[in-house]
Amino acid sequence: MAQLNFDASQVEPSVPFEAVPPNKYLVEITNSSQKATKAGDGTYLELEFTILDGEYRGRKIWERLCLNHHLPRTVEIARSHLSAICHAVGVMKPRDSSELHRIPLVVTVKAKCNNEGMIYNEVRGYAKREGFITKPTPPSTAPTQASQYPQAPVDDNVPPWER
Repeated sequence: MAQLNFDASQVEPSVPFEAVPPNKYLVEITNSSQKATKAGDGTYLELEFTILDGEYRGRKIWERLCLNHHLPRTVEIARSHLSAICHAVGVMKPRDSSELHRIPLVVTVKAKCNNEGMIYNEVRGYAKREGFITKPTPPSTAPTQASQYPQAPVDDNVPPWER
């Protein structure tokens, strides 16, 4: 048993994490790290994108680029995605992934379903910010820090992007 001395009335409860609807989003890379693959046969660059505006402002989307793998096609795909990101942010020769951080770009996000029936996001494209028109969130409906993602009744038969 652990002693807590915790007052739940002073902390906003967490809310379930759900995929964002398929769309184009203005984002920036807010974190990156190199990790080993589950099988241990390579490494991937994990990029954390944060949505910068609109209804989903502050939400996160992740991308994994397997830059070191025994399958050449896997590496080729990851390198082409990294090239697209570099072109979108205007950093053509990054020495470190942190050089790609905090530069706005547009990502095209799709929704996919895994084997367990869970909906998740997949980044399917990258573009420069120029020409991307955003619709600002009206102040009255902008999420607050305290309750960034309001909880609503969930119908499990309806995909998250249609709720």
